[in-house]
Amino acid sequence: MSISDEAPAKDADGIDRRGFLECMTWAGTGVLWSIAGGLPQAMGLSKALAADAPTKPFTFLQISDSHVGFDKPANPDALGTLREAIARIRALPVKPDFMIHTGDISHLSKDTEFDNADQLIKEAGMPVFYVPGEHDLLDDGQGKAYLDRYGKGSRGAGWYSFDHNGVHYIALVNVVNLKAGGLGNLGSDQLEWLESDVAGLSSSMPIVVFAHIPLWTVYPEWGWGTTDGAQALGYLKRFGSVTVLNGHIHQVMQKVEGNVAFHTARSTAFVQPAPGTAPSPGPMKVPAGDLRKMLGIATVDFVQGSEPLAIIDRPLAG
Repeated sequence: MSISDEAPAKDADGIDRRGFLECMTWAGTGVLWSIAGGLPQAMGLSKALAADAPTKPFTFLQISDSHVGFDKPANPDALGTLREAIARIRALPVKPDFMIHTGDISHLSKDTEFDNADQLIKEAGMPVFYVPGEHDLLDDGQGKAYLDRYGKGSRGAGWYSFDHNGVHYIALVNVVNLKAGGLGNLGSDQLEWLESDVAGLSSSMPIVVFAHIPLWTVYPEWGWGTTDGAQALGYLKRFGSVTVLNGHIHQVMQKVEGNVAFHTARSTAFVQPAPGTAPSPGPMKVPAGDLRKMLGIATVDFVQGSEPLAIIDRPLAG
């Protein structure tokens, strides 16, 4: 990408939307993120795999949008493709420290769907940290079934934070009380908690935030954004390295804005159209041979000291 001499217009959340959408051309490829001179830089996966790999103290995985229970033509066997994703995880040469799941574990919030997902995900053999998607809250709109399973030790609708190897992780819930058009919402209670959670942290502490719906405005016409996401990001401006991981849109998109690197993950279940390329979002049927090229997982690598961050997306096939 080139940087224009003329500063591009930004949306209300402070994100250069035009530049973000230009990054869509990277969809379906892996990207190696590194921090040089305090600024994130990207390297294509093909170059990254050919380069000498640095020593990595630890890695963690992101999976998203498993939609266990989905059985429509876009993917008649969502449980089967989740099984393939877990098999890929188990085959990784270095076992990650843990996994995060950025929501829509189930398709209809049914106990059998959660049971089937749990049984498979446990086979990965590592701790898992969850946030809910809107499909995980269909039982009562507040996520009782989700919280009973995954909410131990969390606050409110399921938000929490933890530290690991010098990195602070923040799990946010933006799928309760969705706004017009399906836009995400954090709410005042969660925002107050977030402000308090990071208040005592050093500005040199790397921060990883994960939620289901993107915290920035990807495509508001489809509800792909969070109404109060800008306020949440405002609490993180003083930190030198912030990474925001989301699901929901079922495709890879990356954006770097100042100190914040945004990344949305593939689904393990089905594909959704790129913004504005269809009348509405939703499951998109693709040629059978292409489906597994568009589903997958992401691994995230940290190297302490210079604090580089690498995100590598791995499709199920191709």
